[in-house]
Amino acid sequence: MKTLLSTLLLLSCYIAAFAQSRITVSGYIRDGKTGEALISASIAVREQAGIGTVSNEYGFYSLTLEKGSHTLVVSFTGYEPTSISTESGEARTKDILLYPSNALQEVTVRARAKNYNITRAQMGVEKLTTAEIKAIPVLFGEKDILKALQLLPGVKAAGDGNSGFYVRGGGADQNLVLLDEAIVYNPSHLLGFFSTFNSDAIKDVTLYKCAMPAQYGGRLSSVEDIRMNDGNKKNYGVSGGIGLISSRLNVEGPLGSEKGSFLVTGRRTYADAVAKLWPTKNVSDATLYFYDFNLKANYKLSEKDRIYLSGYFGKDKLGFKNDFGLDWSNTTATLRWNHLISNKLFSNASFIYSDYNYNINIATGGADFGIKSEIRDWNLKEELSLYSSPRTSYHFGLNAIHHTITPGVISNVSTGYVLAFQERRSLEGAVYFSGNLKASAKLNIDYGVRVSSYAALGAGNYYNLDANHNIADTMSYSNGQIAKSYVVPEPRLSISYLLTPTSSIKGSYARNAQYLHLISNSTSSSPTDKWIPSNNIIKPGISDQVSLGYYQNFTDGKYEFSAETYYKTSQNEVDYKDGADVFTNDAIETQLLFGKGRAYGLELLMKKKTGRLTGWVGYTLSKSELQIDGINHNNWYSARQDRTHDISVVGIYQLTKKWNVSSTFVYSTGNAVSFPSGKYNAAGNTVFYYTERNGYRVPAYHRLDLAATKELAHRKHFSSELSIGIYNAYGHENPYTISFRQNADNPERTEAVQTTLFKIVPSISYNFKF
Repeated sequence: MKTLLSTLLLLSCYIAAFAQSRITVSGYIRDGKTGEALISASIAVREQAGIGTVSNEYGFYSLTLEKGSHTLVVSFTGYEPTSISTESGEARTKDILLYPSNALQEVTVRARAKNYNITRAQMGVEKLTTAEIKAIPVLFGEKDILKALQLLPGVKAAGDGNSGFYVRGGGADQNLVLLDEAIVYNPSHLLGFFSTFNSDAIKDVTLYKCAMPAQYGGRLSSVEDIRMNDGNKKNYGVSGGIGLISSRLNVEGPLGSEKGSFLVTGRRTYADAVAKLWPTKNVSDATLYFYDFNLKANYKLSEKDRIYLSGYFGKDKLGFKNDFGLDWSNTTATLRWNHLISNKLFSNASFIYSDYNYNINIATGGADFGIKSEIRDWNLKEELSLYSSPRTSYHFGLNAIHHTITPGVISNVSTGYVLAFQERRSLEGAVYFSGNLKASAKLNIDYGVRVSSYAALGAGNYYNLDANHNIADTMSYSNGQIAKSYVVPEPRLSISYLLTPTSSIKGSYARNAQYLHLISNSTSSSPTDKWIPSNNIIKPGISDQVSLGYYQNFTDGKYEFSAETYYKTSQNEVDYKDGADVFTNDAIETQLLFGKGRAYGLELLMKKKTGRLTGWVGYTLSKSELQIDGINHNNWYSARQDRTHDISVVGIYQLTKKWNVSSTFVYSTGNAVSFPSGKYNAAGNTVFYYTERNGYRVPAYHRLDLAATKELAHRKHFSSELSIGIYNAYGHENPYTISFRQNADNPERTEAVQTTLFKIVPSISYNFKF
């Protein structure tokens, strides 16, 4: 005991002496005009190459240095850099203001130091801001963050005009989409043609394609971390836009004497109003619109405490007279408390609510049916960030989510009959730790582990199945009783090694677990897709991904090149058995089969970051396959998101001080689909016969989009611009669906019918701010 006490005393004296030889500079980095926190701003020590840090999700930074004179250079894309000194030799709390540059805006993908792409350990990560995607032409001229992500290597669109996407061979449900930490289960409007995210409300988007930090979990493929604007702390302002298909309005301003701020944004389509003027009765009687609201407020309680409250509500409604109606909505709310425990230790505690539901109403044959489904989460998080030295930082925390899933309630309004599938409750938890070590001037390491857990809860019935997937036994559990539990360790590791001052190689490994699964019978995301939780039969999905990459900067950072290759395996993949009925069967386990998956590929990206012409060229060569007993004779088959080739070209040119023009070109191999191999007659009806799952391809997809923006006014208190664009400029008829039918003239012949959604789609919008 004496030896232990002596050791601890000596260690304490050493730490105290070590601490006395150092100082810590910390604070927040903000926009000097609006007070908006700047995420991932770079802080570098001018006298020591390779020493520095970046601001976190709330603009906070902390940097510990040897006592003495240091100059800290602070920079952020699109802003004039500034510097501060540490000549006093004392610990300092210093908030830093950066002001937007007056130079022509340049489009880049990462808002980081110019060589951060090669020095950081993390690979497979991309960052976007709304300013960076402003010039990219999109469908209907509506700026869309998720569609901009689809232009990056390794990210593939789910369909024409669709905001759903696939990342590195994973399904659409394997992407974790977060809005201010709240899970968004269906991030789309109008069946996927718009994303739920109004660009006026969004400040920052980070996409992780592999080895995501340990604080993220619950999905196998990727994380899209989307952060809302905080609002202007300095002045009140109004901005918005009027387009062909929708309009939006944004109001923001200070709370108190610059202690806080608020933001309110709203957006609505008016396709329904235009439809009423249509001469065709079928069109004028249709209902077709969506609206959404983003709200956020923050307030500084003290020098060490700040609270944030943010929320989102969006609703879609489609229908025709009283015959058919479909509506769905997303609701999220996040309450956060930032507390600075010390100038090295930062705490963020969050309480989060998320709800997604849809309703279908069908009137046919004198009967009125309704179908309802919902998933609702209550989420509690606590994370601590320790900035111990210029070369090391740590993050550790815990997370608990209570899921309530109502898979379906079918009601007959005419008779009062109600068929309610079992409501499923579950508890998902995790503890995690991660760290960053700058081992040397050339070697940088990110490491961490997440231990996730899951418990399927009562009340309700759970089943055991026989060899033919029929119910063999039923087990009943009371409210809150654990029916089945899982614990999955999820290690993550990323390493970068600097070959030269302008090039590096990187490697990473990550394991991820997913406890909720999306059941869909469509080729793209649909609001009626069905979320189901893991249980004693449906096991959690587990993926292991290994990635390697080479990175090179040219011409003083003007050009960036990267080549990343990956190999990913997955366990407990879910697919339908042949002839499955998953939407009217309460025991959905009887309709599913399980197996394994693999995905591998090569991603190339060449990007020009500065100058009047900016943009990038991306190429992906990939394969995604499944092997599930009972499907395709137990052989490997292509996943529906499998595409061999995917190319994207983005160009943005500052024509004059007032004119900006841009274009995008995309090409991809057609989706894997199941086409009939034959047909037979049954009771006078033609029945198509399918042999191979996803054994065919739809035609290749390609499209050219054009856009131009002119600045109309740019005064101190008012600015405006006009944007015009053409989606699918050469009118290529890309397939949305392909169906089969008998030829009307010759019943012996079968013909394929292709449905195309968009040919040439012009757009125009007027944007303003005052």
